[in-house]
Amino acid sequence: MVRFSLAVMGFVALCLSVAATEAQDMKYKDPNLALNVRIKDLMDRMTLEEKIGQMTQIERSVASADVMKKYFIGSVLSGGGSVPAPKASAESWVNMVNDLQKGALSTRLGIPMIYGIDAVHGHNNVYNATIFPHNVGLGVTRDPKLLRKIGEATALEVRATGIPYAFAPCIAVCRDPRWGRCYESYSEDHKIVQAMTEIIPGLQGDLPANSQHGVPFVGGKTKVAACAKHFVGDGGTTNGINENNTVINMKGLFSIHMPAYFDSIKKGVATVMISYSSWNGVKMHANRDLVTGFLKDKLKFRGFVISDWQGLDRITSPPHANYSYSVQAGVLAGIDMIMVPNDFTEFLDDLTLQVKNNIIPMSRIDDAVKRILRVKFVMGLFENPMADLSLTNQLGSKEHRELARDAVRRSLVLLKNGKPANTPLLPLPKKAPKILVAGTHADNLGYQCGGWTIEWQGVSGNEFVVGTSVLAAVKNAVDPTTQVVYSENPDANFVKSNDFSYAIVVVGETPYVETLGDSMNLTIPEPGPSIITNVCGGTLKCVVVLISGRPVVIEPFVDKMDALVAAWLPGTEGRGVTDLLFGDYGFTGKLARTWFKNVDQLPMNVGDPHYDPLFPFGFGLTTKPANN
Repeated sequence: MVRFSLAVMGFVALCLSVAATEAQDMKYKDPNLALNVRIKDLMDRMTLEEKIGQMTQIERSVASADVMKKYFIGSVLSGGGSVPAPKASAESWVNMVNDLQKGALSTRLGIPMIYGIDAVHGHNNVYNATIFPHNVGLGVTRDPKLLRKIGEATALEVRATGIPYAFAPCIAVCRDPRWGRCYESYSEDHKIVQAMTEIIPGLQGDLPANSQHGVPFVGGKTKVAACAKHFVGDGGTTNGINENNTVINMKGLFSIHMPAYFDSIKKGVATVMISYSSWNGVKMHANRDLVTGFLKDKLKFRGFVISDWQGLDRITSPPHANYSYSVQAGVLAGIDMIMVPNDFTEFLDDLTLQVKNNIIPMSRIDDAVKRILRVKFVMGLFENPMADLSLTNQLGSKEHRELARDAVRRSLVLLKNGKPANTPLLPLPKKAPKILVAGTHADNLGYQCGGWTIEWQGVSGNEFVVGTSVLAAVKNAVDPTTQVVYSENPDANFVKSNDFSYAIVVVGETPYVETLGDSMNLTIPEPGPSIITNVCGGTLKCVVVLISGRPVVIEPFVDKMDALVAAWLPGTEGRGVTDLLFGDYGFTGKLARTWFKNVDQLPMNVGDPHYDPLFPFGFGLTTKPANN
């Protein structure tokens, strides 16, 4: 009995000794070792199951600590509108992310997961966040330094909720405003889009001087991994149809749609997301020549490539028609992390089977996992996997809202000022007996922010968005003696029967995202046109503030207006609009998109032989600050 006990004790001691030796030998846990040494050490320890788990990104709604542990899940995302609660606090977000992280850390090797979210114009899924103007407005500024500041602020607000990865920026070059994602593009001109990639060092931090080309960089706990998207040509589809075919020769693809990726990689972007669209009939999610041959091999991109939401499914038509083929085509094309939001076990099983049957070589799996681990190591996730509450005060901070207000001021374009032109209406006087504020968008923060705000398709109203509407901003801006009358949809008799000094009409598009935003007519929905006619059709001086994600059909109404302002989708800070209307600042914005006369001209971009715009690329009237 004693002899048996001694034997057991000896075995336990031996096990403890082996465990201690293994712990000391875990090079991947040593931040002082070279990056490649850490990656190799961890890779050598991983099973196929653990590697494929790293390649899998699942939706928050199906994730749990147990799921993370059981399947070795490498990443979680919040899809559009996927939040802990409609008005969840920063603390609630941190706790949710940390609960999932604990599950990942409880696995055999303790590899941290990376949580990603669509922070495409600020931390737009989150209640009380600062919502910046969408890219269509930011392109107007042509100011890379401003974009860097917006990136810095966005990174702080995303980190405030415990999240280290943002699916931004979109660097598409929108060549046809009928595309439902055109507002996610900075310009029709690739040079402007290239300049705006300065948001990447804002999000991620500045590259160290000795950085190797193509190696990702994320500078600590106040920065996030960025994602250049959608590779490549998504803004050039036929008729602007979302997820459709971009018909263009190689020279055109590489001269218009590819240049911003060169800049993004030079700036150390951590990830690249693949486009749903096709190039000359070949789905980008299955295009090995461009994903592996060009992006990885030619451009030397060393971060990881991620699919779009159910991107593999959409390789076939209809989607998911031949899932095994889609997995094979997508993974062999070079996609490293697969966004399989809900049915992730099907992906895990299918990819595992294909590797075991030598359909997909182990070398392809190893390439994917090395890239994912490289980003996680570079981000410091192994050293600091858990989020804390130290940055929660950054969410919707005063400083960020002032930055957004400045961005609004610089993104607006004055298209008309005076009827006739030598009698300008703007800037408006702050002291007037009575002014009319009208329109569906005057007191609607959801409309003001557009799609990708709180919900995937955006929201209507002021309940879930914290900010200042144009109406509230007008009331705040005018003299205390000025009476502000608000009527969302006034008729002509109401306008005539009141002695208004002037009117501010705020109308435009209602929120949309992706395919649901595709439009072949680009008209403003009713009652917008009727409001313009009722208010501006008579003798009352009126300025129309147009809230839209792109140029829209406006020519039939321009003669009725005394002034016209393209405000795009300005976000939460409506005071930026009134800062210009009332002359606290002057208009400076110049169109980064051509404004067409009618949709029959489309596509029409600067330099085209049939170029005959209503307002040309680069147009924008200026005003000087007023002494109100």
